[in-house]
Formats: sequence, structure tokens, C-alpha cells
Amino acid sequence: MCQLLGMNCNVPTDICFSFAGFRKRGGATDHHRDGWGIAFFEGRGARVFLDPSPSADSPVAELVRHYPIRSLNVIAHIRKATQGEVRLENTHPFQRELWGRYWIFAHNGNLKDYAPALSGRFMPVGTTDSELAFCHILDRLAQRFAAGAPAPAELQAALRELALEIGALGEFNFLLSDGERLFAHCSTRLCYIVRQAPFPVAHLADDDLTVDFATVTTPDDRVAVIATTPLTDNERWTPIEPGTLLAFRHGELETLGATRTVAGELPPGLRAPR
Repeated sequence: MCQLLGMNCNVPTDICFSFAGFRKRGGATDHHRDGWGIAFFEGRGARVFLDPSPSADSPVAELVRHYPIRSLNVIAHIRKATQGEVRLENTHPFQRELWGRYWIFAHNGNLKDYAPALSGRFMPVGTTDSELAFCHILDRLAQRFAAGAPAPAELQAALRELALEIGALGEFNFLLSDGERLFAHCSTRLCYIVRQAPFPVAHLADDDLTVDFATVTTPDDRVAVIATTPLTDNERWTPIEPGTLLAFRHGELETLGATRTVAGELPPGLRAPR
């Protein structure tokens, strides 16, 4: 399966430590060798790095590893190709504009017989089910909220419905952000940790690297990290229950309304995909 990594903070923070271990999963500690990418939100802009080469030995990944870009929201992905060739245009995360903001999306899983009708406003460039799902999500959001961006609770409810609808066709773990919030949907496997004072000493599971966060943070800092599997081996990560959509803002979970999906449940106004 692909590997997902997300970070959401209350102050701009670099992801160098987490990325050092994460990149190893692209060909060193795991077999995901079909490309990788990472996106950093900076104000209203987004800085995106993509490479169809394995992240474990990618010069671009080495640059990111040592380049302390500080961001409130980061999404990274290591690819194990299931649909679409190993090409740059099929490399996650994907980027589009909606309501005057950039949106970033990365997916882990495989959607079978997935062929949604699109309006033409958002169209995939590559040939992955992942980019198609991203375009489908934004298309439906744009149609549902034609007057502009909805309230946060309405947005999360709509995303939850779409996650359930699309996820009925296969594995649909994903990370999605508009630079304000980071949404995480667990279909099969995803976990998170919130680091805040008193900060721990953390050791990577995929690399022999340790950091004492107390020496590089302030007492008011708060950072949420989301990953497919725990990145450290000496901290307690919280598994996200399958069928759950979470929203992170300012480095913590944000309660916006119902987040749990149930197998076989069909939200009002939605018909099962055919």
C-alpha cells in the first residue's frame, strides 16, 4: 500500500524529522518505489515537490530533508502504483483550485470500476484512480456549494458523505487540505499523534535518528502528525478508526460534527454508485 504523511500545526513548523524517516519507506525500509511527493502550504500559496523516482535515493527528497520549509499544513505521499504508469503526472499529491484556494490531495488505496461523471471543471491530467477521485470530490463540492465556501461543519459533512460514496468501491485512505484545515479519512489504516508540551524525545522507526522536541519548540507549540503507520517507535500513536473522517486545525483535532461512517450506511441524498 502507499504511504501517507500529513502535518498540521498552530505555528509554522518544518517536517524535516518526520520526513527523514518517511522517505526511507520509498525503497529502503519498504518496497514503495513508484514515486513520491510533498506539498507545503505557505500563506495562500503551495510549494509542491514531485519525483517519480524512489524517495529513499531521490536527490529531490534529500533537498527536502535538509531544507527546513516551515508550514502550517503539509501533505506527503510515497507511491506503490496500482493504477497508472510510474510517471510524473501520476505522482501524488495533486493540486487544484477551488473557491480561490489551493487544495492538496493524496490517496492510499485502490478504487475498482471507478468512473464518475465529471462536469469538466476539474479533470485529471494523469491516469490514476486517485486523481480522478480528487477531481470528483472537488466537482461535487463546487456543485453543492455553488455560492462559495461553506461553513466548516458543512464542509466536513459533505466530505464525509463523499468519502463514504467513493470508498464503497475500494480502499480510500486520503489526506486533503485547503491550507486552513487538514482532513484525514481512514478506510483501513491511518494513525496520528499530537505533540505539545511537555514535548517528548522521539526516535524514528525507519532511521536511527532522535530529536528532543523540547529543545526546538516553545511551550505553546502544537503539532499534529498523521501517517499510514507510526513514524516513531517510542511514542504512543492513536489509530484512526476505519470509516472515520477527522479534521485537524492549529495542531489539534477539531470537532465539527459527525465524522463516523458505517459500512452499508447511505447518507441522505446520495445514491449508491453503479
